[in-house]
This record gives sequence, structure tokens and C-alpha cells, in this order.
Amino acid sequence: MTPLSRREFLQASLAGAGLTLVAGVGPWGPAVAHAKEESVLSPAVWLKVRTDGSVLTVVNKSEMGQGVYTSLPMIMADELDTPWETVELRVAPAGKEYKDPVWDQQATGGSTSVRHMEEPLRKAAASARQMLLQAGAATWGVPAGECRAEQGMVRHPESGRSLSYGELAAKAAALPVPESPPLKKPANFTLRGKPLDRLDVPAKVAGRARFGIDVFVEGMLYAAMARPPAYGAGLLSFDEVAARKVPGVKAVAPLSHGVAVCAESIWAAQRGRDALNAKWSRGTEPSLSSASLAETFHESLAKKGVIAENRGDAAQAVVKADARVESTYLLPYLAHVTMEPMNATAHVQADRCEVWVPTQNQTGVLEEAGKISGLPPEKIQVHTTFLGCGLGRRYERDFTREALEASKTCGKPVKLIWSREQDIHYDFYRPANAASIRGSVDQDGRITGWAHKVAAPSIFARAIPEMMKGGVDPAAVEGVKDLIYDVENLYVEYVRVETPVPVGFWRSVGHSHNAFTVESFVDELAEAAGRDPLALRLDNLKNNPDARRVLSTVAEMSDYGRPRPDGRALGVAVHASFGSTVAQAAEVSVDSETGVTVHRVWCAVDSGKVINPAIVKAQMRGGIIMGLSAALMEEVAFKDGGPRSGNFDTYPILRMGAVPEIEVEVTPGGGPLGGIGEPGVPPIAPAVSNAVFAAAGIRFRTLPMNPQRVKEEMKRAGKAT
Repeated sequence: MTPLSRREFLQASLAGAGLTLVAGVGPWGPAVAHAKEESVLSPAVWLKVRTDGSVLTVVNKSEMGQGVYTSLPMIMADELDTPWETVELRVAPAGKEYKDPVWDQQATGGSTSVRHMEEPLRKAAASARQMLLQAGAATWGVPAGECRAEQGMVRHPESGRSLSYGELAAKAAALPVPESPPLKKPANFTLRGKPLDRLDVPAKVAGRARFGIDVFVEGMLYAAMARPPAYGAGLLSFDEVAARKVPGVKAVAPLSHGVAVCAESIWAAQRGRDALNAKWSRGTEPSLSSASLAETFHESLAKKGVIAENRGDAAQAVVKADARVESTYLLPYLAHVTMEPMNATAHVQADRCEVWVPTQNQTGVLEEAGKISGLPPEKIQVHTTFLGCGLGRRYERDFTREALEASKTCGKPVKLIWSREQDIHYDFYRPANAASIRGSVDQDGRITGWAHKVAAPSIFARAIPEMMKGGVDPAAVEGVKDLIYDVENLYVEYVRVETPVPVGFWRSVGHSHNAFTVESFVDELAEAAGRDPLALRLDNLKNNPDARRVLSTVAEMSDYGRPRPDGRALGVAVHASFGSTVAQAAEVSVDSETGVTVHRVWCAVDSGKVINPAIVKAQMRGGIIMGLSAALMEEVAFKDGGPRSGNFDTYPILRMGAVPEIEVEVTPGGGPLGGIGEPGVPPIAPAVSNAVFAAAGIRFRTLPMNPQRVKEEMKRAGKAT
């Protein structure tokens, strides 16, 4: 429990004089509530209607900037038909009753939060609405069919009588929960589709929001870790005496993946860690480097893999084609660099365990806490804080495991904070990826054959092995196996690359690789066919109206055919992922010294039914900026058996001054709910690369397009000295 500050205690006392106060850690800091505010109507764990008419919504997903703390309550409030102002939010604890019904685990990722939770949340709210209607009808002795629910009230129009939800809540709670409550018709929605302000933003702007790094527990120690510099390196020795001499250091704890120094302050913990002077063995592959990894990926393309998709005869189609293209692409490992570095606070005791953590994986945290504490789930409490970005990194358990181990060893609550250097150095990276593609077009610009080999490490083999089918990592081939173009002859092969570099989920996962290679290659086919890239795309998307529509929209937004000033040029790309289709156009200029400048980006998105268009636009903008950073700047460097990228001096990311103007248009096509957290990322890198080719005649098949590579490519093309 977090102690109240004097100010918080006085504020709470003034607000609820004479009532018992309960304090806990909520998403907006210490949550102060009246003890007798317990709800009476709760047909499911997701929803509670109180006697004062207020509605408590419980969200089992993690808020990491994607707006889920607003969109999920909107779904419930709309279905219940209660005023938005009456809705409150509570973050669900970790527990089996809060699991995602599709995944059977409590986790956030894959742009699935709204898609997976819409149905159970609507049913919970519809049940509550139905029970309130029945309670009102019973009160007045009229048929329930003569009553209607409207903005927190149950009304009987014939008699003109009405009662509030709060007045009916107790009576409704005594009724059986309907198994199949009628859901609202879309025409009756009052909140969905409106750009409501996000509930979490005021607290974040005012500095009241509590992220994992803000957690304070009475009597806690801070922990800093010493870890091996190379993959497979073992601990040889460390100087515990020297570390303990640092003022404030209380414990030195060898853990499963390094040595933790626990101290009264983070500064003392870090100084104690430095004083350890830990010695490590060389590691299992001391010659591993960026160059050796690149060689490994290229060599993998010569190996035979497993077939992920095979329809028609791609090989023959390419051989017989009027024009054919063959290209090889290589994409680097990428770090997540979340704004908030990895951290967790844990308190392992003999009879109970608490964890405060910015996590995307509550089920995983609960399991990890059970393993380390030896306690059953009912003795473990997981507090999910705000996440200073997730991006897939916080699905992992490593940082939580270290905090739990340190607390258990030290016998104290412990807050572990990684430094930025450690955050980049010990990441589960986006896998590197090599691809060789052979494709062909006929005289009419029709793509007649496409043979695509992907060589990449497997994320799923480690993280979710049950999803590996026939040896194919689903992430490695997504966006290629299900190519959006009308290609009758398609062959996709996957070669699993084994390296000691750990890989994990990164925003948009395999789509971030494959959108770049596919959409760059489509431009190459257009060049070979002598066709305009946009026209060739539209001609080969006749069976994909969503893709055609967003592509046409973005062409209109960007005034595609207009000549560009000052050496600028336009590139386009379109990609479907996570149930949504996104097209983007980028206007760029290229300079042999300063590299690529992206001036403007236009984006059109079809994510099916839209809950909150403002959140959709924000997610597109965020995805574009992250994708631009990766395309122009980011690449993890390796040397001497391990990563050598450290802080932002050696792993540069896009700065605010380089962010272009971004215009987003939401074009819902009427389909089912699509994801929005990730689909904005994939198209931007190929859109920029295609624009660079249009502007400077240089084709990037390796990322990032940083100034050094631009200079090298322009020199190779004879366009610079």
C-alpha cells in the first residue's frame, strides 16, 4: 500500500469528512475512495452500477498510449446508455477472471484490445441495461417492453414515470443475469464514432499519472543490476566487499542473470553496482558482430526453408514473364527504446507477494511471481501501472523476474530500474530479416508471379511455440503469405535463422519487415514494367476494395500527380495488418550530405468500425513517427559477441524537429473492428524509400536510410562525389 502524502490526506479528508478512507495505487496515483461506495449491480467483472448512478468500468488491458482506457469504457457506456460523465475507470488486477477471452491470458498486444473485448463488454453492459429495465418495469407493474433505457434513466413513456439507474440498481441486482441480452443497434449508439477526449490525458499532462517508475512502497530498496556484456558470458567474480562499502548499499544479491545491488537510493545502487567490478567470461560467440550477422542472414537465403504459402506456379510464371525483377533486402535488428526504461517493484514475503509493474503481460507476471515466491495466485497481487510505452517490450518477464528475485533475496520491497544503456543493450530486439524476391509483370502491368523467401529468427518459437505451424514462424511471413495483391502464382518460403541475439515482439512485428520489402518490390516491378507505381498498385488490387479505397484516398490527399517543388518527390505504399488497411504517401527530398528529409506524410486508414476516431488518428501519427525513426535512424550494432549500441548517442532515434507534417483521414469501410495500435507503422518505410527513389534515383534495400548510407548510395549511383 502506498502511504498518502500529507496533502493527499488533507484533500481526501476534506472531500469525505466522517467516512472511512481506503487508499491504493490506481492509474492516477493513490486512489482514495469511500469504503461504503461498493456497487450493487455487477452482471460481470467488467461493470458495476452504483446506487448513486455512477458506473465503474473495469479494464483488463494495459494503457501504453493507445487509448484503451478510453475506448473500452466508451463501449460499455454506450451499450449501457449512461452519460459519459458518470463513467469511472478501474484497472483490473491480475486474475483468471480478467483474462482476454480469445487469448485465455491477461495480456495486451497485437492490436487486439478492442477487437477481443468488444463482445464481452457489450454483453456485460447490455445485461445491466436489461436488468435495470426489468427492475423499473417491476416497480411500476408494467411490461418491460414498455420501458426504455436512456442516458442513465429507465423511463415508462406511457405514464411519464422514470427512475435513475442508481435508484434501480439494488432491485436490478437481485434479478438473474440474462444469458443473451439484446444488444443495441448501431443506429442507437450515442458515443461510438465520436472523438471523445481521452480519460488518461489530463492526469498525464498534469504529472499526476503514476507509471511503474513512480511507484514508492514503504521501506523499499532500489536495485541496480550488473549483467554480462556478451551472449552466453558467465560470471567469474565480483567484489561484494567494495560494493557494500558504498554508503547506502544494503545488500548484494547474485541472481539468475546477473548481480543485483540493493540500496537506499538509486544512486547508491548504481555506484554499488559499478564497485562490484564484475568479471565475465567471453561468451559463446565472441566473434559475433554486425558484419558476421549480416553474413549469416545472407547465407541463410541460400538454404532450403519450409513452405509457408504455395499457390499456382510462381517459378514458371516468373520465367515466362515479359519483365521480371529479382532483389535481395536486409533489415537490421531494432530496439524498442520505450520512453520509460524497464522497471518493476516487488515485495516478496512469506505469506504474500505484491508486484507493481508497467506490464503488457499480467498473466506472465502472476506466473513468474508464483514461481519465485512459491505462493499460490490468491496470495499474489499484481498492480498494473501506466506504461511509458510498451511496443511489445513489456510483454517480456525479465525485468519483473529480476525485481522479484532481488526482493526475495533481500527480504525487502525492491524497485529495480534499468538504465537506458541496459534497456537498449539487453532488449529482445525486433529480428533482423533478409528476403530474396523474384517477381514478374506482363505487358498490361499485371503481376503474374511472386516468389518470396524470408530468412529471420523466430519470435514465436520462444514466446508462443504452440503457434508455430509446420516450422513456420507466423510473424516472419505475415503480410507476404497473405499478400494483398491479386497474384495467382505466389510462393513463400521461410528459413529460420539461429543466432544468440534474443528477439521479441516489436510494434507491428513481422509486418514492419514485410511491408518494406513487398512495397519496395512493387515499385521495382512498376519500374520494370514502365508503369506509374500508384497505377500499377490499383490495377493489381481489383479484389481488394479496402486497399484500393485507402490508396485512392491518400493519392487524392497528397495530390499525387502534382509536380513537387525543390527537388521533392512523392512515394506511396499500402499495407493490411491486424484487420486494418493503411495507405501512406511521403514527400521527401534527398541531399548527399544531410540525407533524407521527410517533409509531409498523408495517411488514410480503414479500421472498420470506429470507436473513437481521435484515437485512431493519434495512433496513426504515432505509428508513422515510430516507423520513420526506424526507417531513417535505427540499427542495433554488435561487436565482440554482444550488442554495442548503448544510449541514444549510439542508437539515434528521430528527433522532434525532424517530424514532418502528418495528415490522417479515417475512411471506415464498414467492415469488422480492425486494430489501430500497429497498422500505422508498416507502410511508412516503403513510402519514404519509394519517394527517395523518385527524388534521387537510388533504391534502398537495406535500412536505415541514414545520411551515411544515402551518401554511399548516391556515390555508387554516380550522383555524388
